[in-house]
Amino acid sequence: MKLVSWNVNGIRACVRKGFLDYFNEVDADMFCLQETKLQEGQIELDLEGYYQYWNYAEKKGYSGTAIFTKKEPISVKYGLGIEEHDKEGRVITLEYEDFYLVNVYTPNSQRELKRLDYRMKWEDDFRNYLVELDNNKPVILCGDLNVAHKEIDLKNPSTNRRNAGFTDEERDKMTKLLESGFIDSFRYFYPDKEDAYTWWSYITRARERNAGWRIDYFVVSEKLEERMVDAEIHSEIMGSDHCPVALKIK
Repeated sequence: MKLVSWNVNGIRACVRKGFLDYFNEVDADMFCLQETKLQEGQIELDLEGYYQYWNYAEKKGYSGTAIFTKKEPISVKYGLGIEEHDKEGRVITLEYEDFYLVNVYTPNSQRELKRLDYRMKWEDDFRNYLVELDNNKPVILCGDLNVAHKEIDLKNPSTNRRNAGFTDEERDKMTKLLESGFIDSFRYFYPDKEDAYTWWSYITRARERNAGWRIDYFVVSEKLEERMVDAEIHSEIMGSDHCPVALKIK
């Protein structure tokens, strides 16, 4: 089974930049999007053979997630069931017979860390949600987690120390999540691989220099460890300031 996750930074723009070519070529069993940036009815994607699930933010042109899957789920849940977190279309959970698929677009702490306090609350509530699911059946989590976990996960760790996505607080929350019974699939297979990034700033033309951050993940329940086959970063794929990431699992 192949799963793909991609922060498309606006699905309408990404479609104009070749999204469907990649979608058709990769032929994923499950394909998750973050930062779709639209409301219901603003796009119609003809994806033959796929069920589509969309979670929209209340604010127009902001946030949002979607999952396209070949296999119909047992149940679908939008959000965490916590009102303060569920206005921005950030989470979709699909339940299958032997696992949950959770697609997330984690809130950014923003410039001058003005949303860091909210981010900390989100992290705790979201981790508790995942642990509760995991107590029932294994979880495959994917999405833009908006954190580079270790220094190896970004090009310039020293100059980004207190920037959103690389604060000690955010990194500690990522550590705590993994310690709660989860695996960072890419680092599981490639613990020492350098220059492996999933996001590059448009502003500084960082992609040309590969001065990036790895902030897009597949995080998998430890219970699924032996079923994992490989984790991939498709950095050659354009269309967004992020690139797709993939997980192969038995």
